[in-house]
Amino acid sequence: MAEQPAEGTGAEGSGAESRRAASDSDEVIEARLQQLLAAVVRSLEASGARTEALGSFEARRAILGIRRSPAMVPVERVWRLGVLLLDAQGRLFEIGAVTRAVEPGRVTNQSARAEERRDYRRAAFNGRFDEGDTVNYDAVAVPLDAASLRAGDGVLRLRGDTVFVRWNKRAGDDALAELGPYLIERAALLTAPPP
Repeated sequence: MAEQPAEGTGAEGSGAESRRAASDSDEVIEARLQQLLAAVVRSLEASGARTEALGSFEARRAILGIRRSPAMVPVERVWRLGVLLLDAQGRLFEIGAVTRAVEPGRVTNQSARAEERRDYRRAAFNGRFDEGDTVNYDAVAVPLDAASLRAGDGVLRLRGDTVFVRWNKRAGDDALAELGPYLIERAALLTAPPP
């Protein structure tokens, strides 16, 4: 009678072991990333670094059958760190567009793009933002799980066990910088700007 291979050996066993090792490695990578983000948040909070508003557009209901334009509403406060926005919970967002909550001024009809920017300023000014506040909108949440980072479709990419940030979309892989030093440098610039 032939002996049966022990459980977890052979081709099936080695595949399961490699998946378990990859899973453990992914958990370590994700834990290190969360520790890095938590340390940056603590540093920014301790220094009293300037925050900006993160806003989103919210549909408003019609009044007497008249549709109204969407309103820009505050979501939370974030720190701008280069191409990333970081919130107090350690979540990252890829920057989208930015405007200021200031009086939009009068219609000049100089260009469609200028009028569009004025409309965004008006939405921020009419929203519940402090006057003069910098408002980020259309920001995209960055997935922080190892599988998404490994896919490398977004602003963050995983190479080996190191997370990189793409600080310039047009420059290809030449625009990758290691995330840890990038965030630390950007936080230092935010907390102690040059004179």
